[in-house]
Amino acid sequence: METGGLPLELWRMILAYLHLPDLGRCSLVCRAWYELILSLDSTRWRQLCLGCTECRHPNWPNQPDVEPESWREAFKQHYLASKTWTKNALDLESSICFSLFRRKRERRTLSVGPGHEFDSLGSALAMASLYDRIVLFPGVYEEQGEIVLKVPVEIVGQGKLGDVALLASIDQHCSTTRVCNLVFMPAWFSPIMYKTTSGHIQFDNCNFENGHIQVHGPGTCQVKFCTFKNTHVFLHNVPLCMLENCEFVGSENNSVTVEGHPSADKNWAYKYLLGLIKSSPILLPAEDHEFLMSLDLESRDQAWSPRTCDIVIEGSQSPTSPASTSPKPGSKTDSQEAEVGSDGERVAQTPDSSDGGLSPSGEDEDDEQLTYRLSYQVQGPRPVLGGSFLGPPLPGASIQLPSCLVLNSLHQELQKDKEAMALATSVQGCLIRKCLFRDGKGGVFVCSYGRAKMEGNIFRNLTYAVRCIHNSKIVMLRNDIYRCRASGIFLRLEGGGLIAGNNIYHNAEAGVDIRKKSNPLILCNQIHHGLRSGIVVLGNGKGVIRNNQIFSNKEAGIYILYHGNPIVSGNHIFKGRAAGIAVNEDGKGLITENVIRENQWGGVDIRRGGVPVLRSNLICFGYSDGVVVGDEGRGLIEGNTIYANKGCGVWMMSSSLPHVTSNHVSYNGLYGVAVFSQKEGSGEFPGGHGAQENFSEDGDAILWETELEKEDDPLRRPVTIALVESNSINHNGASGLFVQSSEALQVITNVIHANGDRGITIVQSSQLTRVANNSISCNRQSGVKVEAQCKVELRGNGIYDNRGHGIITKGDSTAVVENDIIGNRGSGLQLLPRSDTKVLKNRIHSFRAYGIAVRGRAKALVQENIIFQGKANKTIFQQITNNCECIMQNNKFLVFKKKSDTWRLVNPPARPHLENSGRGSSAAHSGHKVTAMATRISARVEGGYHSNRSIFCTIL
Repeated sequence: METGGLPLELWRMILAYLHLPDLGRCSLVCRAWYELILSLDSTRWRQLCLGCTECRHPNWPNQPDVEPESWREAFKQHYLASKTWTKNALDLESSICFSLFRRKRERRTLSVGPGHEFDSLGSALAMASLYDRIVLFPGVYEEQGEIVLKVPVEIVGQGKLGDVALLASIDQHCSTTRVCNLVFMPAWFSPIMYKTTSGHIQFDNCNFENGHIQVHGPGTCQVKFCTFKNTHVFLHNVPLCMLENCEFVGSENNSVTVEGHPSADKNWAYKYLLGLIKSSPILLPAEDHEFLMSLDLESRDQAWSPRTCDIVIEGSQSPTSPASTSPKPGSKTDSQEAEVGSDGERVAQTPDSSDGGLSPSGEDEDDEQLTYRLSYQVQGPRPVLGGSFLGPPLPGASIQLPSCLVLNSLHQELQKDKEAMALATSVQGCLIRKCLFRDGKGGVFVCSYGRAKMEGNIFRNLTYAVRCIHNSKIVMLRNDIYRCRASGIFLRLEGGGLIAGNNIYHNAEAGVDIRKKSNPLILCNQIHHGLRSGIVVLGNGKGVIRNNQIFSNKEAGIYILYHGNPIVSGNHIFKGRAAGIAVNEDGKGLITENVIRENQWGGVDIRRGGVPVLRSNLICFGYSDGVVVGDEGRGLIEGNTIYANKGCGVWMMSSSLPHVTSNHVSYNGLYGVAVFSQKEGSGEFPGGHGAQENFSEDGDAILWETELEKEDDPLRRPVTIALVESNSINHNGASGLFVQSSEALQVITNVIHANGDRGITIVQSSQLTRVANNSISCNRQSGVKVEAQCKVELRGNGIYDNRGHGIITKGDSTAVVENDIIGNRGSGLQLLPRSDTKVLKNRIHSFRAYGIAVRGRAKALVQENIIFQGKANKTIFQQITNNCECIMQNNKFLVFKKKSDTWRLVNPPARPHLENSGRGSSAAHSGHKVTAMATRISARVEGGYHSNRSIFCTIL
């Protein structure tokens, strides 16, 4: 294409010599010329933008090496902004009628400097008229008295920035003023360099050093491309102010203070500033891929259903034959079938099946012998994650999360939350955009009902970046906050607002600190590599913490204490050097649908009066325990998936009263759920853990005034006894449940399946431990083991297919009542010496050993039980010595009579009777995200167990 017969390249060379007015005229010739002028963006428009003495690089000071999308558009925006101060020119005309006949007055230019018309700024202002231009030539100008601006003028420095220095104190009394290309310093008699109370002031490309600037409402200001060195900008009750592309360096106090609610009285410039803000490019793109985790999706559905097992028994012999009867020639002995462990506990030496269980019907039997069957059901792991259960973690595989757990972009979250969108798009008070705050004490301080919005700024090497107190509101979008010597963002005394899309890292204290009833919305931020916690909520602080990435912090990702009560949902909290979430010192909080993974200490740590609601979270791949409930910890732990942690799934210490319900606890390295006494776990923490924390504003010690909020919380029903209820505890490395405690405990309606040791181990229980209506199946050793001096009640449980004994006890107060103990490799029930046990109304069967075996001088009452015959060379009941303290009454022994006999567990049906048990309302509250995960979640998991102690998960 050619224009006027010349090639385009030649036209571009010619047009590159034109000035701005000439380019404008050429663009009006025709469409071809208009497009030709637009094509000069990277050449002539770039030269004009960078050559303008009134502005700097469009991305200064944060990204001076990054070119804008359009140089022409950047130049246009600055040109329009530079004319804002003259928008009220017509309003100053004294008479509308006579202005029609009045000849237009030309703007004068007044020159100040040696050899020019005026020697000082004050003398030039005395002769200035409306909208005159005052040019200060290179030099240093010091005014000996305060300058009062009574008429609108423009004050411009000639030459490069730094050639003109002005030492003055200016008080603006007129409606508008513009100052450009000057270096401001305070006069000898006042630190205030510039002040306005009602008018509009516009600063372009200026430097301010070692002084103050004050703007009081209804006054407004517009500041662009300015540098503030140890200068404080104070904005009081301003309806609207703009600070864009500015640099704040070396402040001894706050760089910017926004105080007071925006004034209801607005000057003439308000509507023009508002229009300018709305016309400028927005910092919220349609899609935000920076905050999406690069996680693969691999779906793996494993349908689950209860399986019906047939127990095959053989031969014919009296059920009450003595224990000394010799086996038949060629028959298998106990030593050939199983290895006898300590205390007579039997451990089967057969390979694992796919689910860690046992299929008795698959044993080799003599086809020529008569066979009889006992039909019953085994409760496997409850279906979770949308009808599936998590498979074993694959060593060396990358973490894979389902799509329902991938973080939304900021744009998606704002689209869903209309309130957040309204905050993000609101403009009120002070707008600070694309500025750099560095190497000083404070960044922005908002107080006393102030309003401020910060977009695309960088805060670095400060004591703190932003403080918001006294009912003030802030909106922070896409800022970088790092290397602060205290907290990055600090909210106190009912501060609030929106903190979204920010990158907050490498701060000495918390990334975000929320106190004293502050209630912000913290959304889609990256908070990482902090030297302490990511987010701290304390002193009755609240807030909504949603959809953030919080990772690699030295202390807890989120720390809640001193009556803090936030809503924490949908966050990814990972790779922290301490706990993922810590709730301490009477902290509360609703913690739901988070992914908490790969933390060095516990995924969630609750202690010292903490009482959170922990619901529907995925807590996985931690290097310690999944959930730790320490001294005096409470709360509701409901509907969580606690998976593949190297320590225990849930670790409970003494004096804690949690309600642990409807969780899926699987593939953890040690116990599924462990309950330990204080002397074993929480007396003194290693390395000084658990010491009093310091959460002062700037690192100094302070005393907290606890402001208790007396309110009824329906999410936290009172629990007087620690309760483990309706959980699926399966495939853990050690026992499913381990109890060593001196306090009462209830274990109700759980499915404890295919764990690497026993189903339940109770080694200390000086108060009653009640185990009721549980399904305990397919565990590698015994179903239940009770050590000496334990008080235990086992009632209504189904204990099936375990590879050791069904129940083995030497407790001095054990009640075994109305259980189904069927199909276990060892004896159904083994009573060890010095035990005292009541065995009432149970149905007992052992596949290869005795129904009930009494070892030594055990005290027992065996009454009204139904005991099924096992294999032909075994007996239903075994008693090693004549023991008059073992009383048997009204028991029923069943032996086969003919081949067609089939025994079934009816009237009542096979236990446990989960549908009739007193389950809480926990299942109804399970969140849809975690319960909808139908995907394998896998990561590198290093092997190895440690001793029967937790990897402690306390917070520093």
